[in-house]
Amino acid sequence: MESAQGHSAAWRRGHLFLRNRSLARIVFLLLPIPAFLISLLIGTYSLTPGEVVGVVASHAFNLGSDYPDVYDTIIFKIRLPRILLAMMVGMALSVSGAAFQGIFRNPLVSPFILGVSSGAAFGAALSLGVFPEIPVQVGAFVFSLAAVGLAYSMSRIKGKTPVVSLVLSGVIVSAIFGSLLAIIQFAVDEKSLQSIVYWNMGSLSTACWSKFDHSFPLVAVGCLSILMLRWKLNVLALGEEEARSVGMNSELYKSIFIIASTLAASAAVAVAGIIGLVGLIVPHMVRMIFGPDHRTLIPLSMTFGAAFLVLVDDFARAALGFEIPVGVITTLLGAPFFVYLLRATRGGGWD
Repeated sequence: MESAQGHSAAWRRGHLFLRNRSLARIVFLLLPIPAFLISLLIGTYSLTPGEVVGVVASHAFNLGSDYPDVYDTIIFKIRLPRILLAMMVGMALSVSGAAFQGIFRNPLVSPFILGVSSGAAFGAALSLGVFPEIPVQVGAFVFSLAAVGLAYSMSRIKGKTPVVSLVLSGVIVSAIFGSLLAIIQFAVDEKSLQSIVYWNMGSLSTACWSKFDHSFPLVAVGCLSILMLRWKLNVLALGEEEARSVGMNSELYKSIFIIASTLAASAAVAVAGIIGLVGLIVPHMVRMIFGPDHRTLIPLSMTFGAAFLVLVDDFARAALGFEIPVGVITTLLGAPFFVYLLRATRGGGWD
């Protein structure tokens, strides 16, 4: 009798845990919606919820508006493109970070491990200080892809790309592009140097519809590719030998995930600068709550990453009397979390 009661109590606890986990999953999936609505109300120019709803409804249903024209400008030309860009960048960095952590089997990995950030910084500096006729976004995007391509080709040995070789190649490529960036910073004039330093801090203050329109297709291709193949990451995370033992072409899928992750992260960095540690802390926070299954981890990283960055950007632009680059805030938030991860994992891989 006591044994039956014990089994019944255990079943109820397990059922309650599953219900709570399912509820939490729904909350995380829907997080971008309240984050989006809250962000529309935040800014230096105060607007009430009624005014925001009225202006949006007048455009959505093609109704006449009694509100000043400046309201349209604030909502549709300033806040809306910035909110959507922040959500897109947060989603791209979080998903690519989750994919890289699965490939490298290490929670301390970020999307920048293969040189995306250093290559993008060099490309942006080249555009800002040497070839101003080249758009900054183009320079950053092209050289971020070039950096990862160089790291990948350097690490390839006899048709294989060992994880250790990838990491070491990423370190070497990052050092090379970091040195090239330093040369440009030393050679350019003071005004260009200020622009380069500010771009490297990561900011969404120059958000506009054209940036969103140009980067969204690239981010969508990268994120959707990872989303559709996310179950393959579960196999890769077991190790290359285990993946090959079940018949998976580990090199092929590793290449696909690296290309897709790099495409999404490069497009995000090109329009927002270097926003650090988002791709590290968001996937790991989701993994701590929902477990390591990438079938759940990837979609929840997408939604939580989008909500996380847009809310951090709200703080960066509205908390003080002046705007702080959002990359500075994410680094301040992420650094203690990184230290915690380092101590929890003893600097190693999965537990």
